[in-house]
Amino acid sequence: MVDRKGKGKRRKSRDKLSKNVREKGKIKIRKWLQEFKVGDYVHIKIDSYVHIGMPHHKFHGRTGIVIGKRGDCYEVKLTDGDKEKIIIVHPVHLELANYK
Repeated sequence: MVDRKGKGKRRKSRDKLSKNVREKGKIKIRKWLQEFKVGDYVHIKIDSYVHIGMPHHKFHGRTGIVIGKRGDCYEVKLTDGDKEKIIIVHPVHLELANYK
């Protein structure tokens, strides 16, 4: 029998979502509670230990603009090729960008 190709949401993400030794362990509370303002530029850096509000791994490493808040998560607008997309991301998976 031939093994069938997986079709899950996390396929082909083994290296992308893995952490090095220094990043492993408990997640800091300030990472959970960080807040962003509307108009802030943020980098999407997925933390594979937290599954709530996790975007698809194709958005890992992208930069977008916060356009609103939905519950505990943030709405982030970014471009995917020619299209603009809005994704809903938990603040654990976001980092504030240094530029405006």
